[in-house]
Amino acid sequence: MSMSRKDEMREQCNVFHRKHPEVWDLFVRYSRQMIDKGYRQYSAQSVFERIRWEKDAGGDGVDTFKLNNNYVAFYARRFMTMYPQHEGFFRTREQKSEDQFATHRDELTPRDYV
Repeated sequence: MSMSRKDEMREQCNVFHRKHPEVWDLFVRYSRQMIDKGYRQYSAQSVFERIRWEKDAGGDGVDTFKLNNNYVAFYARRFMTMYPQHEGFFRTREQKSEDQFATHRDELTPRDYV
């Protein structure tokens, strides 16, 4: 069976996660803060934006993006798997990338947009 685009993105996210565990720590911290404030649902994208705003976390912003938007869905799903009492806190959709073939290309970098 060939690799799907979803598998490819998941592996890229896992590599990032291993290199930058501080991003996961911040994702959990900021998500828990919203839960503690009484939110029953929240946006994983907003949590990522807060990490971008508050911290210099992730890549260097030159050769790699600090936080790749492709990772948001994986972090949201991971959070709800790790903390099943918060299942549904982040709304998720079907990942259409599951039906697409892997690109087998390196991730884009900020230099690709210069």
